[in-house]
Amino acid sequence: MKSKIIILGIITIVMSSCGIYKKYEPTTTVPENLYGEEVSLNDSSTLASLSWEELFTDPQLRSIINKALAGNLDLQSAELRIEQAKASLTSAKLAYLPSFMLTPQGNAMSFDKSKPVWGYTGVVSASWEIDAFGKLTNAKRGSKAGYLQSLEYRQAVVSSLISNVANLYYTLLMLDEQYRISNETAAAWEESVKTMRLMKEAGMTNAAAISQSEANYMSVKTSVLELAQQINEIQNTLCVLLGEVPSDIERGSIYTATFPENLSVGVPVELLAMRPDVRSAEYAVASAFYATNAARSAFYPSISLGGTAGWTNTAGVAIMNPGSLILNAIGSLTQPLFNKGLNRAQLKIAKAQQEQAQLSFQQTILNAGKEVNDAMTQIQTAKSKKAIRVDQITSLETAVHSTKLLMQHGSSTYLDVLTAQQSLLSAQLQQVADLFSEIQGTINLYQSLGGGRID
Repeated sequence: MKSKIIILGIITIVMSSCGIYKKYEPTTTVPENLYGEEVSLNDSSTLASLSWEELFTDPQLRSIINKALAGNLDLQSAELRIEQAKASLTSAKLAYLPSFMLTPQGNAMSFDKSKPVWGYTGVVSASWEIDAFGKLTNAKRGSKAGYLQSLEYRQAVVSSLISNVANLYYTLLMLDEQYRISNETAAAWEESVKTMRLMKEAGMTNAAAISQSEANYMSVKTSVLELAQQINEIQNTLCVLLGEVPSDIERGSIYTATFPENLSVGVPVELLAMRPDVRSAEYAVASAFYATNAARSAFYPSISLGGTAGWTNTAGVAIMNPGSLILNAIGSLTQPLFNKGLNRAQLKIAKAQQEQAQLSFQQTILNAGKEVNDAMTQIQTAKSKKAIRVDQITSLETAVHSTKLLMQHGSSTYLDVLTAQQSLLSAQLQQVADLFSEIQGTINLYQSLGGGRID
């Protein structure tokens, strides 16, 4: 009769605790106009669906990215994080199995100074926790979510690494071109200084004009040195990402860079499947969800079956004690009553952590939408500036030529020539920067949409 009452009580508790077995339901919606109202949306294949080899066609860049994927230390650290999560998941799965413990003992016994007799006892203890209230199940599901989160963390490192390498590579190409322009300008202005000195000897200009010309030449020479320093620093940064010591980076030209003309962003909900940081944040929510379920399961008893078996040479017989299911159950049923306050506190903590994970997930989605909008705006602005910059440079080239002619005929000063030359150099450098900005925007858009996934 007593055993029937206990079994009936256990069944009642199991029926009342069905909620702790509930699985996490993934998010399938995102805020409206996540990319902003000005960004057009479509259902066609997105930029993120391209592999990084398809997006980056520069052979030198491809080689550098492959080196980074093989030697980057942050990526190697992410791999170790996956191994840790995998071990935790394996541990959670093994908790379903019985555990065994061997406790051998030996001693020497002597009575009335007689010869000692060795005695030994070998006992094997076994215990098996029955997952009647979801404690082990929620632990396993939480560990699985943690493992999947570690995979997405690795993917985030990969995506960031590919984008960072590409950005640094094209930054290097931009600086190369600006260095070339500045060097050629320095050589041309050096000739201008020589011309000014000849003009002074002929009485066609004065010492002030020569000083201004020399100062202009020194200024561009200084910028050449600064560009050389920046090039060296970018190369060193790339080498760090490759896991190598500082060395020269083989590279092409910024004018040979090619990217798709139509940059489709797709629908915002695709970020849930593509962006590793969004997926990682949701797995964090799932892990917190199962931690809350586990905290709820602590209010219910844990039922364990146990027993011992062994042999002793003292008695010469086997020792058996399979244990009592009913007594173990009674002990387990009464145990949560003494920890009710602690269990409530643990549940409140788990709920708060789950809400924090949910807020972090929502913030990650909003950040993703912002990054897509920023990248699209950067691309569109750079394209518009490029068209305007061509006309600006054409006008400034005409202005430099015209002011030189006017100065030779005495209707203009060399200050006008210096001003036109400086404006032309600035526009030429900005033209290269505009081209880089468009390339950078494309790379940023690729990353912000979740591109660069490696299975």
